[in-house]
Amino acid sequence: MFTPKKMFFTKGVGVHKDKLASFELALRDAGIEKHNLVTVSSIMPPNCHVTSKEKGERMLHPGQIVFCVLARSETNEPNRLISASIGVARPSDENNYGYLSEHHAFGEVAKKTGEYAEDLAATMLATTLGIEFDSAKAWEEREQIYKASGNIFKTSNVTQSAEGNKDGLWTTVIALAVFCEYSMHKDVIAPLIKDEMQNKDNGNNANGAGAVSKS
Repeated sequence: MFTPKKMFFTKGVGVHKDKLASFELALRDAGIEKHNLVTVSSIMPPNCHVTSKEKGERMLHPGQIVFCVLARSETNEPNRLISASIGVARPSDENNYGYLSEHHAFGEVAKKTGEYAEDLAATMLATTLGIEFDSAKAWEEREQIYKASGNIFKTSNVTQSAEGNKDGLWTTVIALAVFCEYSMHKDVIAPLIKDEMQNKDNGNNANGAGAVSKS
């Protein structure tokens, strides 16, 4: 098995008469249109470091299968406000896992959508760490409680918003956490090396068996 050890965040918006094409243009705006994206759920792996978008993109190759957490919203209703956001909550102890949340909304400005996504991620992390809080309190109050506990190091969000095209073209917004570098687990690497060595030995034996000596 493998676990992501580096990731980056990006976002984009696309407009086109076709729904799928508007999504493609949003991917281009985000700089990840060259990859085959596979969406995963909401865990930020232990010891996974955030790098810049520019550095992360250089680690990927065209056609590569790339795992990501994706938030997406789209509309063809003129002037309708849409938004998509990824919330992040990182624990103080990097040996523990964090949370990534996806949220998409209609009629919300980017700030509200981003705060909601950030709240989701922080609350999920807080419950796993046993932090006591009142869910009825506003996000700003709970944010201070979470951070004051000493168990949550940082919360943040990346958010994209846009108004639906005035002529009724499809408008798509996306926000993503993209995993760009991985570490292989030892229990996976060892069997792979063993198989490779056995295949090489078998190949050498076959070549030796097929050799004909000349007198």
